[in-house]
Amino acid sequence: MLSRPQSAAMASEPVLEIAHTTAAALPVSSGSNGSERTMLTSSTSTSPSSASSSQREDLRLNSVRVNWQLKALLPVVFVLLAGLLLFIVATVSFRDPERHAVLMVAGVGAVVICGVSIGALAYFIQRPMVELQEKIELVTEGNLDVAVSFSKRNDEIGDLGRNFNHMLQQLRESREEIESLHRTQMSRAEHLATLGELAAGLAHEIRNPLAGIAGVIEIIGRDLPSTSPARAVVKDVRQEITQINRILTDLLETARPHPPQVCVSNLNTTVEHAVMLARQQVLSKPIKIEFQQAPDLPEVEHDSDQIHQVLLNLLLNAVQAMEGAGTVRVELGSQEDYARVVVSDTGRGISPQHLPNIFRPFYTTKGNGTGLGLSLARRIAEEHHGRIEVSSVVGKGSKFTVLLPFNMPATQAAVS
Repeated sequence: MLSRPQSAAMASEPVLEIAHTTAAALPVSSGSNGSERTMLTSSTSTSPSSASSSQREDLRLNSVRVNWQLKALLPVVFVLLAGLLLFIVATVSFRDPERHAVLMVAGVGAVVICGVSIGALAYFIQRPMVELQEKIELVTEGNLDVAVSFSKRNDEIGDLGRNFNHMLQQLRESREEIESLHRTQMSRAEHLATLGELAAGLAHEIRNPLAGIAGVIEIIGRDLPSTSPARAVVKDVRQEITQINRILTDLLETARPHPPQVCVSNLNTTVEHAVMLARQQVLSKPIKIEFQQAPDLPEVEHDSDQIHQVLLNLLLNAVQAMEGAGTVRVELGSQEDYARVVVSDTGRGISPQHLPNIFRPFYTTKGNGTGLGLSLARRIAEEHHGRIEVSSVVGKGSKFTVLLPFNMPATQAAVS
């Protein structure tokens, strides 16, 4: 019985391999962009160092591997041999025929005990382990609709089976959830792509006649007498044309983004330019914009036009958040390996239920907003390998913090 085939000798191997095989068990359906495959493999992959250590451990285990049946029978054999020795010692005073009979009975009993032990081990331990190994092989092929039959046993083997079945149930639920999320994300991506193409086309078709309208309004404004009341109307029309043009620009930037043109420059200059333009918007309002420079701030790798767009958007949002008098404060500084630009205001603030959604495209709580400004600002910050943090208290104001790394990764800088 000790020379069974190697497959039987390896029957206890599934217990040691469950953690390794189930990590690669999830089947990955091929999506149009492979995002699901990326999500699954990224959650189950291991680092090269851990993989090499696992291989060394497996090699070490294989080098000292002993048949589990042999390990289970060795104590029984030693006990039986010890019993036979005791019988021999105890029957020294017996006559030879009687001694031979006793030893014969003891030997037969030892053989019977070994046979019963082997049969019990094969039925109660080997069969469940072989079944477990077969189920694990099915799982590695991608079939998660399996379960072991010995999970109803009320012992440690039954606990192993119940844990295995529960683990497979969790894997099935996780796979279904991932597939559902993938379908939702793909549907949303297609919807946004369609909207982007439509928005880009509309923006292009609207901008051309808008330029003609702006030119006509400029000519009319020059020809009007200085005392004509229509001059005020012309001024309002110009402002509305500027607003429409800004909305179209946001639509085009969202629909057709372009990578940042990175260069090393002084961030103080970029922020000061945005503050200067924002101050032009509040000349007729009781709003003050304060700017605190950081002369000792090292130069930052960034696209000055795009960062200027981000800061101007935050400044205009801060101005629009104040209905009366107020203050907008812009501060420059550093935070670890990042340059920090803080834009704070004393406006009405953002309610907690709206705060998680302010960076979503087309999400806005303003009557005349498009919901693209903050979404575009966050995307630009992320393309610079930075981020935008926000905190707000209703009735006291909001604070937006733009963090930009002093040095962008070499690959990104090279592409730019």
